[in-house]
Amino acid sequence: MGSSRNAEIPAPGDVCQADPRRSGTPDPHIIQDPVDDLELIKVYQWLKAQPVDDLLQTAADDAVKYVLDGPRTWRFDLTDSSVDSDERSSVGTKLQYHVISQLGLKKEPPLDTTILGVAVEIKGTTRTTWMIPREGQCAVTLLIRIDAREHTFEAWLMRTHRAWLTGGKGNRDLKRSPIAEARRRYALLVVAESPLPPEPLRLLKLEEISVILGPGGLRRRLVALFETLPEVVIPRGSIAIVGAGLSDPMKRAREAKVELRKRGLIVLVGTWTDERELARVLGFDISGEAWVAVPAESFAFHDLEIPPPR
Repeated sequence: MGSSRNAEIPAPGDVCQADPRRSGTPDPHIIQDPVDDLELIKVYQWLKAQPVDDLLQTAADDAVKYVLDGPRTWRFDLTDSSVDSDERSSVGTKLQYHVISQLGLKKEPPLDTTILGVAVEIKGTTRTTWMIPREGQCAVTLLIRIDAREHTFEAWLMRTHRAWLTGGKGNRDLKRSPIAEARRRYALLVVAESPLPPEPLRLLKLEEISVILGPGGLRRRLVALFETLPEVVIPRGSIAIVGAGLSDPMKRAREAKVELRKRGLIVLVGTWTDERELARVLGFDISGEAWVAVPAESFAFHDLEIPPPR
């Protein structure tokens, strides 16, 4: 492939030849340095002009939650032994659609979407690398990785030149992975490794999970949840997981508020404007209809009145 600064990783100025595909064999082309790749830079600048950290965080979180299906399965963690390898792999497929939706784009050929007239491939993974299909070779590609164990995500933009993909015959679908050093050297960072939205159920110990997701009634389980995690914001979705399989878990959750009040814990709910403001003063963000249990003495300490029961 001509002269190269690194014998294993072809460099800008070298020739790249994509694999044959159904439409034929693409012409060979010269690898450009990413800073000289006008299409790559155009897409990168468009992405960075968006609130891309928040948008991709939401897309990644939605893809994970879609696969876990917590309100039916009680699952809240991709590393759970009940989540099989096929389900983990499907996160990347679901992620593509959530990214397109969050970025306000359309699913359209020849790849996954187009940005400012540039065809863009979107690849997600929960592993250490991505699988690039033949049609995605040498294309501008948004690479997103979800680390299920660390509960984080990160994203790069890279033109996935065939010369920067693994060799050999590829897998059964003739997909290839970016060479790690090529990605480190030539991909543009879109989002540095960042946390996914908190899932408070991940804070529980095994013995606590056995109670909170155990056989007891929902009111008892929710009382145990808020007593175990006082002053921790609990999203509405987490409450739905604890009430998995029930027709109206939020109604029974409201019943748990009465019992918690008797035990000195005042539950604030983001549905109510006055309670959202109280929570803000106390240092909690319960937007999005989240809940938080606050010890009654905290209100006196901040010279605040305890809201009436709802």
